[in-house]
Order: sequence, then C-alpha cells, then structure tokens
Amino acid sequence: MSLGDASAPATSPTPDSGSPVIAAAPVPPTAPTPDDETKSHVQDVLSSEIGIATMLNRLKQSIASAKEFATFLKKRSVLEDEHANGLRKLCKASHESSSRSEHRGGTFAKAYEDMMTIHERMAENGTQFAMSLHQMHEDLLELAGIAEKSRKGWKQSGLTAEQRVADLEAAMRKSKSKYDALAEEYDRARTGDTTGQQKGKMFGFKGPKSAAQHEEDLLRKAQAADQDYQAKVNTVQTERGELINKIRPDTIKALQEIVRECDAGVVLQMQKFASFNEKLLLSNGLSVSPLKHGPEARSLRECVQAINNDKDLDEYVLSQYPRLPPRTGEPKYEKNALLDPANRTTTTPYVPPGGSQQAPTHSREQGSMNSRTGPLNDTPTAPLGHHYGQSSSSIPIISASQQSESQPSHERSFSHGNILNQISTPFNPQYGDSRSAATQQAQAASSRYNGAIGSISSSGPPQLGALPFQYSQPQSPPSTTQQPPQQPSQPPPPQPSQQPPSSQPPQQPPAPLASPSQQAYPSGPVQGRQSTPPMAQPTRPVFGVSLSRLYERDGLAVPMVVYQCIQAVDLFGLGLEGIYRLSGSVPHVNKLKTLFDTDSGSSNLDFRNPENFFHDVNSVAGLLKQFFRDLPDPLLTKEHYASFIEAAKNEDEVIRRDSLHAIINSLPDPNYATLRALTLHLHRVINNSSVNRMSSQNLAIVFGPTLMGTAGPGTNIADAGWQVRVVDTILQNTYQIFDDDD
Repeated sequence: MSLGDASAPATSPTPDSGSPVIAAAPVPPTAPTPDDETKSHVQDVLSSEIGIATMLNRLKQSIASAKEFATFLKKRSVLEDEHANGLRKLCKASHESSSRSEHRGGTFAKAYEDMMTIHERMAENGTQFAMSLHQMHEDLLELAGIAEKSRKGWKQSGLTAEQRVADLEAAMRKSKSKYDALAEEYDRARTGDTTGQQKGKMFGFKGPKSAAQHEEDLLRKAQAADQDYQAKVNTVQTERGELINKIRPDTIKALQEIVRECDAGVVLQMQKFASFNEKLLLSNGLSVSPLKHGPEARSLRECVQAINNDKDLDEYVLSQYPRLPPRTGEPKYEKNALLDPANRTTTTPYVPPGGSQQAPTHSREQGSMNSRTGPLNDTPTAPLGHHYGQSSSSIPIISASQQSESQPSHERSFSHGNILNQISTPFNPQYGDSRSAATQQAQAASSRYNGAIGSISSSGPPQLGALPFQYSQPQSPPSTTQQPPQQPSQPPPPQPSQQPPSSQPPQQPPAPLASPSQQAYPSGPVQGRQSTPPMAQPTRPVFGVSLSRLYERDGLAVPMVVYQCIQAVDLFGLGLEGIYRLSGSVPHVNKLKTLFDTDSGSSNLDFRNPENFFHDVNSVAGLLKQFFRDLPDPLLTKEHYASFIEAAKNEDEVIRRDSLHAIINSLPDPNYATLRALTLHLHRVINNSSVNRMSSQNLAIVFGPTLMGTAGPGTNIADAGWQVRVVDTILQNTYQIFDDDD
C-alpha cells in the first residue's frame, strides 16, 4: 500500500461523462455563467494539502487591505479636520475684524456676516465628515485585529494537524522500507541466494550460526517489521482520515468565513466613504445655495446681491446727523450795551452798606471779572434764555422793562454762595459750560423768566433750565426779583476782585440774579473764548480714593460715581457707536469729576436726566474710565496682578476661565462688587455690539490697562496682550463668573 493509493480518491477526477459535452455546448462566450468545472477545481485545491495554506495567505491579504484603507481614512480625516478648524478660525477672525467701527456697516455688514455663517456651516460639515472618517478608521482597525487574531488560531490548529499527518506518513514510509529490506534478505536466505551477502560464517552471541538459525532470525525480524509497518499504516490512515474529513474542512470553512467577513467589512466602509463624500458635497452645496429661499436661508449669491452701496453710504452719513453742529445763523453787528451813552447815564452805582458810593457797576474792573466767563449781557437785545450756539432769531425777545430788571444779575458769575445756602439743592458753577438747546427749550426758559421765579411746569419732562438745581433765586422774598424798580438802592453782590473778603457782610442779602441757564450759557459774540471757572476744593473726594476707603466712608459697595455712570450709559449709550472707545469732552469730564468730589450726593448728579451730564454720554464713559485710572490700587489689585497674568497664559479656555474665577473670588469685597457691576454692564454693551461696534475684544483693549494697572516698571507694555486676554475672558464668561442681577 502506497501513499499514492491512499490519496488517489481525492485527486482522481470525478467520472463526469457529461462535462465534455457541456464544454462543447453552444454557449455564448460573452455571457459567462458559474462553471461547475471552476467550482470543482476550487474544491480540489481547498481539500488538498495546500488548502489551509492557501486560505491563510488569502486572509492575510484581506487583513492588509483593511489596514491600508483604515490608514487612508485616518489621514483623510486629519486633513478634513485641519481644513474645517482652519476655516472656522478664519471665519471667526474675519467676523471680529469686520465688526469693528473702521469697517463698513449696513447691508454690506449683514451680507458679510451671512457669508461667514455659510462658511461656518461648511466648516461644521467638514468636522462631521472628519469625525465619520475617524470612526470608520477605528471600525476597520477593529475588524482587521479580530481577523488577524482568528487567523493565528486557525493557522496553529490546521497546520499542526497537517504537519502531524506528514510526519506519520514519513515514519510509515521508513517502516515500509525496513520491512521490504528484511523481507528480501529473508527470501535470499531461504532460497540460498548469496548474491550481495558477505562470504564466511555468520556469528551470533553464542557462536557461529547455522543457515537454519540465520533464516529463522530473518523471518522473525521480517515479521516484527511487518507488524510495525502495519501499525504505522493504520495510524496514518486514522490521522489522515480525521484531517481530511474534519480538521481540514472545518479550518477551510472558518478561514473562508473570516475572509468573507473582512472583505465585506472593507467594502461596506468603502460604500460609507462614498456616501459620506456625496453627503459632504451636497451639504456644502445646500449651504452655498439652499433649496428653501427666504430671509433665513439665503444663498451666497443672494447675500452678495443684497449689498446696496448707495444705501450704506446714506445710512453712514445719516448716522452723523446727531453730531451736526448747531446753526448759528448769519453774523450781524450788535453794539455793546456798555458803550451805549443812554445806558451809561442810567447805570445805578453800587453803595456798600455803611460805606461810600463806589464806581459804577460797568467799570473796567468789573469787565475784567466778567471776562472769565464772557460778557453775560453784552447787548440790550440779548434774551435772558439765550443758550450757547443759538441764533438770535430763534430766541423770544422780551420787553425792555424785563431786560432792565434782570440786567444786574449778569454782572457776576461766581457770587452765588449766600444764595445757594438758602435753597435745598446747591448749584455748582461747574455747570457753566456751553451747551446747545432747541428753540422749544429757549421759549420755555423765556416764559419762565416772564413769570414768577420757582414755577416749574408740571406737564412733560423737565426742560433745560427747569430743574430744581438751576434756580439760584431764593424762594423768599419774591419781591426782590418781581419788583426791582421799588428798590433802586439794592446793588448786586460784589465781585471778589472788587471788594476784599473782610468788607463782605456774613449774611449779605443777595441781589436778584438771572437763572442758571443765563449764567451757564452766556450770549454774546465772545462765547467761543469762554474760560473754565475755578474748580472748587474737594470736601468729600471720590477720585483718587481707594475702594475700601470709599466703602468705609459712604457705606456703598459700588461707588456712586460708578453706579451713575453705568446708569447713564445703560439708558443713553448702548446704541452709541464707539462707546468707551471715543473720548468725551475734557472740560465736561473735569466738571463732573469736581462735582463728585465736592458733593457726590447732589441731585445734580442724577444721570437719569441727560441734562446733568450735558447730553454727552461719551464724557460719562470717560469719567468712569478716569475713576478707575485714578484708583491708588487698581480694581483687580496689584497683589493679584501676577496671578491674573499667569492665568491668562493658559491656552485652554476652560482652565483659563476657572483660574480667573478663583482669583476674582479672592478679591476684597468692594473690588468684587464693583467688578461685578462693571462686568454685567459691559456685557450689556456687548449685546448691542451690532449697533455700537464694541465687541468683547474692543472693550478688553480699552479696559485692560485701566482695570489691571501695572505691577512694576515696564510690565504694562510687556503684559499688555495678557491684560487684554484677562478682561476679554471675564467678559466672554460673564454669567459663568458672576450671577445676573435679580
């Protein structure tokens, strides 16, 4: 029995007499069908000794292909993610830059914003595509890992069985060779054929053997070899039968299933890849040109076509209309009343109590005193309610008797001390700044001066000059102003430059004065050369005083100046372009600052009335910044300066926010309360950035150095960028750091 006989049934062709007939049948060569011969050949290979090795090599190819496609997906995912992140950062930077005031607004700004929104949606589509590719990469790696692990297991079991059968067959062939050699030798000994044998006697352990003994020994050895050969053949048949009937088919089947599963998984991921590419392109196309038309879903072409250059230009020019200077009218010559001979002869001289008569009121010395604020009554035709910047044609003209009654009240601008002490609301001479007023307000002022002093209209909001603090006349006795002709000997109060302080009586009755609107807004041709009145000495200073000292003195967690400034900007400045970036009037800021330092509780500092801050919101914003700049210790304190800078250097936004939050919680109570009020206010400004063009970055640039100050020489310039990042992070996380107002 040979090995070829045992394997003959497996390798011999099946007796299929119809196969040649089928091959010769007239089948069109262009339409191939599953061939039974091909299946037979495949089955022959798989059932042979090379079947397991063939399937192991095929599975190895499938695993390598899956890994290669997974690597491609990973690299493509990285590229798409980098592209999406770069596009998103570009859109954010461009949007922030375009929202600044130096860029165009109107329809262009809206179209540009929509364009950035479209690109952000495209970036989001790219991010989703990159995430999907990364997930496919992970799935393919998992599939290849499982297949490789299964391949190792089946390789060990299948090839071990094949090797064991091969070893048994080799032992069987060796045993057969030995058996055949002994059989031939026995045959020669039995027949007496000495061909190939050595001549001489045969020896054994006990001496020379005879021919019969030698033949008997050979027969015994041949029989033993026959038994051994037969046993090995039986073992080979058993192991080979188990290999062919069980181990090999099971291994081949398992490897086929693994190959099919791996190949199907790769093909599925390739189909998903194709589908995701189509979805990405379709999503980007719908972002650029959506199917649903409307104001919420405009295409990129529609966004660009919506730009109206002429409208944007007109709107920008129209936005400058509130800054239009008042019309002063045509200039005309008006003769000064002091040079009128008729008025010079009727001037009433001033006689001090118990003293001799002094020079007339319209003397050179008096004129020099009035030059600090400008001539208040330069012409006999100037109305009492004249405001700075108004033309004389827009002012109601009063009678000559009314003018002569109130004329002495224009002789001095700063002698109001005795009068102001008799009324509940003091008048601060700092309000002697030039402001513009409408014709309606001028008419209201004129009608007020024609009537009784102190009568305020109860209908409508208070007009300029109608507030309580603007009445410098005492309520009693009213006959002082109503009947000046009956008291010709009553002179106006003396000027400080005309009479020494020792000659002034402590309770000198005041002379009739004009309203503060006349004193604060003088008329005449030299109003443009008006000088600033002397500042009052601070009695309860606010500027330059630490927050802790203000809290101990006033009992307010947020200083009154901060509260009033925030209130004014909330009411009148949220829609003002460039609020906190544009500078206000320096004289206005200085006057408001002095008024807070002298009497911060005055009703004149109620900024709910825009007249109290000269209708200049930018000056209020400048006053607030000036208060924080004048603090001895910055709002964020020098003690925590280094901690704030180190926290700002964290690139992770969450860690940076939490670090700043912890430092803010460690601030002193007045600093924390003031910072909270300011931050909530600035967040309201940011909510109106579409109008005022003040984003969190712009406000951080303005308030960074103001709130943090410096920790030492040179640190302000070196840390300027980190200071801006500190304030910007606080503003962007307002409601994560502070609670909202109830």
